Amino acid sequence: MTPRLDAIGLVTSDMAASVAFYRRLGFAFPEGSERQRHAEAPLPGGLRLLLDTEETVRSFHPEYRPGTGGGAGLALLCDSPAEVDAVYEELVAAGYRGELKPWDAVWGQRYAVINDPDGNGVDLFAPLPSATTAE
Repeated sequence: MTPRLDAIGLVTSDMAASVAFYRRLGFAFPEGSERQRHAEAPLPGGLRLLLDTEETVRSFHPEYRPGTGGGAGLALLCDSPAEVDAVYEELVAAGYRGELKPWDAVWGQRYAVINDPDGNGVDLFAPLPSATTAE
């Protein structure tokens, strides 16, 4: 299977301001999102718009600094944790820069970040088996 676009992620320095802005444009962020470190709004076709604070991103990527990759990213859903690893390794072998090697994230996903040619992060992820059986 091929990874498929699942979400568009943006890093924000001010969650409340970003949620307010996107709500004005019609994005349906849940009530209370302005006080969260991570927020999601559904998009047509099942996609999602994700907002993460800089603090949230630094919790798993301590070297993150604003302006080091455009501030936007794509999040691609893979079929399995093994596919996250395989796609990451394939792209690194092809000469693309790996930003974060695959790891098992505390939120229940196998996760990795690879940079596109302009330095924008592309997240690769899949639910961990323990996360899907716990539901």
